[in-house]
Amino acid sequence: MILQVKDLNVAYGSILALHGVAFEVAEGEIVTLIGANGAGKSTSLRAISGLVRARSGQVMYHDADITRTPAHRIVQMGIGHVPEGRKIFANLTVAENLEMGAYARADRGSLQAAFDRVFKSFPRLKERLKQNAGTLSGGEQQMLAMGRALMSTPKLLLLDEPSMGLSPILVQEIFSIIQEINRQGTTVLLVEQNAYMALQVASRAYVLETGRIVLSGPAAELRENPRVRAAYLGQAV
Repeated sequence: MILQVKDLNVAYGSILALHGVAFEVAEGEIVTLIGANGAGKSTSLRAISGLVRARSGQVMYHDADITRTPAHRIVQMGIGHVPEGRKIFANLTVAENLEMGAYARADRGSLQAAFDRVFKSFPRLKERLKQNAGTLSGGEQQMLAMGRALMSTPKLLLLDEPSMGLSPILVQEIFSIIQEINRQGTTVLLVEQNAYMALQVASRAYVLETGRIVLSGPAAELRENPRVRAAYLGQAV
């Protein structure tokens, strides 16, 4: 397993956001966490990438315990995180944003190869290299956020709500790109409120409710689960 989360508990002050969460991701998979707002999906990703501290439990990456590892070291170890809301640097150019994604790379000589890989997935970014990131469309900003994370050549990519605020056509495009990134060898852990699309591209899925995992299994099976269909796919049972 590339990632194992074991009995993870995370609190914001006195409020427990994750209650004994456990899941795993095998190398080469797309695994999705689905659930309503406030279920703990984003907190799970933030705990993995070191942006929040776990109260207890373990995050194992390639069998190494990274639960207390600083966030910048986690990037260097091969985990990229595309946060909810994109968090691009609006006053910097597209090129400068991408360079920021490569800050942790020790092999600066291979930077052009990283740029080339990003441009292969997101040719639109190459056309807008000198443009300020804040002037991009919402879809282009999402592509930039994903491209920035790919600049560190991650083995595991954490994606938090990549379809948020995008038109249906752009949602299709973003999910196609996610699949292509995965085919190129990057394992993906996807947090997504668009459960229909997430379950289409993922091999396995976990359902979070109020900080607990309540269902898990192959994505194809969860698509047919009456509870999932009623709660997350908008289909009556």
